[in-house]
Amino acid sequence: MAAASAGNGMQVSGGDGDTLTQTPIHTAAFHWLPTSNMAPTSNMAPTSNMAPTSNMAPGLTPGSPALRSREICPSREINRVAVVAGSQARHRPPPEAVEAAGSRPAAAQFGSRCSRRFFARSAPPGLLPAPRALRAMEVPKESSPHDTSAHSESQPLQSNVVQITVVKGQDLKSLKSDTSMTMVHVEFNGVILGDSSKTEVTPNGVANYNFTASFEYSPDGPNSWVDIAQKPALLTVIEVLQKDKKQKEEKTVPLGQAVLDLLPLLQGQCSFTVLAPLYAVSTSPSESLHLEAKCSLEVSVCTKKPLLSASQLSDGSFMSVTLEAAYSVPEAFVPTEPPQNYMACLQVPAVGKKEVPLLFMNGILKLHGDKEPLPRPKKWSLANVTAPGALNIPNSFILGGPYEDEDGELNKAEDREFRIQAESTKRIVWDTERRCYLDPAAVLILKKRIAECQYWPVEVCRMPLTPSSKGKTSKADKGDEDKQIFFHGVAYVNMMPLLCPGVKRIRGAFRVFAYQDSEVLEKTKRQQSVLRDLRPQISLIKEGSGTPGTNSSLSRAVPSKAQKEDKEKMSNLTKTQLSDLAEDAASLNPEGKQYVEAGTFLMMEIKLDKALVPKRQQEELTKRVKEMIPPRPLLPPRPGGAKKAVEDYHNHVANIAVAILSEYHELFGKQPPNQGATDHQTLEEQRRQLNFELNSSGKYFAFKEQLKYAVVKIVREKYLRTTAFETQEQFQAFLSELYVYLVDQMHVALNQLMYEETASPVPRIHVTNEQLWLFAREAEINKDYKLASLYHQQRITKDHRNIQYWLDYGAFCLLLEDTLKAQECFREALSLDPRHVRSLLLCGIVAVMLQHYEEAEIFFEDACCLEPSSVVAWTLSGLFYELQNNNTQAGMAFREAKKRLQPQQARERSISGKGKKTSATSVGSSSEGDRQPPCTIFMKAVEFLMKFNAIQFVRMALAHELLIQQEGPSSAYYLALARTCLLKGEFSKCDDCLWNTIRIDFLNPDVWALKGHLCYLRRDFQEAKECYERTVRFVEDAEDMHFVYLRLGSIYLENKEFGKAKQIYLEACKSSASCLTWLGVGIACYRLEELVEAED
Repeated sequence: MAAASAGNGMQVSGGDGDTLTQTPIHTAAFHWLPTSNMAPTSNMAPTSNMAPTSNMAPGLTPGSPALRSREICPSREINRVAVVAGSQARHRPPPEAVEAAGSRPAAAQFGSRCSRRFFARSAPPGLLPAPRALRAMEVPKESSPHDTSAHSESQPLQSNVVQITVVKGQDLKSLKSDTSMTMVHVEFNGVILGDSSKTEVTPNGVANYNFTASFEYSPDGPNSWVDIAQKPALLTVIEVLQKDKKQKEEKTVPLGQAVLDLLPLLQGQCSFTVLAPLYAVSTSPSESLHLEAKCSLEVSVCTKKPLLSASQLSDGSFMSVTLEAAYSVPEAFVPTEPPQNYMACLQVPAVGKKEVPLLFMNGILKLHGDKEPLPRPKKWSLANVTAPGALNIPNSFILGGPYEDEDGELNKAEDREFRIQAESTKRIVWDTERRCYLDPAAVLILKKRIAECQYWPVEVCRMPLTPSSKGKTSKADKGDEDKQIFFHGVAYVNMMPLLCPGVKRIRGAFRVFAYQDSEVLEKTKRQQSVLRDLRPQISLIKEGSGTPGTNSSLSRAVPSKAQKEDKEKMSNLTKTQLSDLAEDAASLNPEGKQYVEAGTFLMMEIKLDKALVPKRQQEELTKRVKEMIPPRPLLPPRPGGAKKAVEDYHNHVANIAVAILSEYHELFGKQPPNQGATDHQTLEEQRRQLNFELNSSGKYFAFKEQLKYAVVKIVREKYLRTTAFETQEQFQAFLSELYVYLVDQMHVALNQLMYEETASPVPRIHVTNEQLWLFAREAEINKDYKLASLYHQQRITKDHRNIQYWLDYGAFCLLLEDTLKAQECFREALSLDPRHVRSLLLCGIVAVMLQHYEEAEIFFEDACCLEPSSVVAWTLSGLFYELQNNNTQAGMAFREAKKRLQPQQARERSISGKGKKTSATSVGSSSEGDRQPPCTIFMKAVEFLMKFNAIQFVRMALAHELLIQQEGPSSAYYLALARTCLLKGEFSKCDDCLWNTIRIDFLNPDVWALKGHLCYLRRDFQEAKECYERTVRFVEDAEDMHFVYLRLGSIYLENKEFGKAKQIYLEACKSSASCLTWLGVGIACYRLEELVEAED
């Protein structure tokens, strides 16, 4: 700064050979620099709240756009040139500079004092402008508007200035009622951007600041997107008290602070305006403040151009990591002196291969007490905030959720009690969120690293806050201090769920283990500890030369030479050496073992704004399904349409002739064959009377209407006339031709009726679709598969657009293990309705059986998108992904299914509770059912799969059901397994499963019915009879009572118990009558010599 005070005769030699002479420097561009030790010279241009001097170019006023466009921020070149400039010009300010300082306005003088008093912070040493930066800020002398060289020097193409304008403050009287004069202090990234002038507060609490501060954005400089993403701007409103006569300086008091989030600049916005909540500043530790903001600052932010390009916005992503707390911490963590800093750290790629460490510091140790409230706000990682409410990130909360829905560890039912207890005991709370922008290259690297190694290390440690002694220490002691980390632990976060389609967030509990280099290398492929790399920078922060969240050196930490050598040594070690090293590390890190002994775990959340693997949209899935299963083609026009129309006309004419003949017989009676011919006069009289009767009764009109439709068919099918005639002559000619043809065909029909004897038609038996379904099931049970197939085909013939008929036929084909035919049936059903979820699931099941896994994935994914609340769809998707060894996505699908099952079970419990109050029988019947464990997602899937004979998926679901039952398999598990064994003909296994089911739930009628079927197929009719009789005596009916009646009746007939057989078959006729049930009744009546009933 001494070089800056040298006036117009200053000459500075830069490191790159540039020399500046006779250059008036504008100090407003240096408003981020502390000015407490510098008095402005007469040649200096004033700051934004000062009047312009004579040295300023015409038209340049403080705060003007032309002047602000020349304001830039220091870069690394600034630091380099500062050493040269400082060595050449280091002297006291001249007297005229001191005099000029006395003439500076009070507000300008206050800015430095305020910064020094309340924000004990200094810029990095040697922040002087580089030669090119100085030329960019100098006022051009007599430059022509068309001078392109001068313009290029003053407007660098690489610069992009971010301007922060504090427009006004609102409701400031709510902070302090007697506030009269205030000012605004702005800082970003640990650098003071400037102070506004003193502004009077109106009686309604409004202060119009209209103050603009700025900093230069640089992708590779100190204010990069890494800083903008995770560091907000801090705005402090300061009250300026009236100066007493004895006071030399005005006294200032901070009133409130507001935090300005600059993230919208990285989301494509070039300007935005917000009302930043202003929170009261705590003046003493004992003062209790309301965390709610009662006033606000209107702030506008703008840039010349977007900070990120279109490709960076579309292909990049934002990652936020929230560290909530560490629970069940070691007993050694107690409030002691000196105070301890609890911290955690992990690394993420941010700019290509460059990694950015996300450091969480200043964790709060809380002893026994109530658990943390939910929801609670997330906090900024800022250390220089004196208003507690300003630490809360707006509209960002920790919401929590059920343990079963988490992605980490300790989310099983057996961990619930431990989690609840740990959340109310000793813990370390951060509740801090760190954000980072990932450029397109970093996104690709992130996906690659997760695919290579799914576990990422999150290191934790504890360090004392006491600064190091001021005495001299040796280099060896300094090196040992930099390497020493206390209570060094690590948690392994499974990042693999982020590679699942559509997944943008993982949250859960992760156990903390003792940090061992060999174990970390084996699990995470990381060869060096992040905390060890950052140990020197953390020491600087601890000693007060930096603050967490604002030290840019952390994001650009470069491993030392010794650290690089350690990495090379680690990479050259063999497995045996690694195991030996692990034993040595375990003995060298006894503090880390306490994490394992205490069961410590971290609660954290990692969230992306865009999924690493995008999920296919519903429109795309529907399009793919339609491509695989085209819609049914339209039926071709039937041949012989004209012939069919003529036949219909003949039938109508014959029917009308028969009706007219009946009317004639009613009027005049039937004429005997031997009476002879009737005279002509009598016939004319009878014809006249018949015509009168037909016209007066309206029957003539009805006959004409019946013929109308037949004539229209002939016109369309035979003459192919569907449009109007052009002329009346054409119309008359056509009518004449049609009349002749119709009369001729009428005579043909009458001749056939009078002279040809037609056989009486056989009465048709009308069978309903429900009866055909029952007949098909009876044929299946009796192993008559050919007849069952015929009945299924008849159902489809009667209504080929019924989806259920195709699904039933496909299930029958799966029973016969005819997978290709089943696939055709299910695809026919799906072609009728591409949004039918059950058809999609069955198509996916058959595709798995045929090893068409890509098609199966589309079917399952489409089903889950169409019906997200379907438990069966998510469960079958999980089984499919598990079959593909995609355990991560399978686990996520199972968790989603469990989440959907919980509301369904709640509704079922409420319905059953109402039923118990209204029905006494339901209490008795459900008493045993209440002892059974609640239905799981896998048993829901088994219930669906058994209806369609998908045995392969049934066994996969039953295997999962066996694993999750802590108290052993349930009766539902054994019953489902017995049914699959019975279908496969594995009678011995079926018998074992049934005995286990009876041992658990002997009051289940389905168990005894299935036991009876097993004995019947084994031809053990006596035991089958006992099982069937027990089933019939239950209050509740079994699922397949119809077949119980049929087989029990056949056993009675075989044992010549005809009375019992008659009663059983009659019961079957009442519930579901069929030809077999009535045949059984007839045989029983015949054997009982009840011949009349048998004939009926």
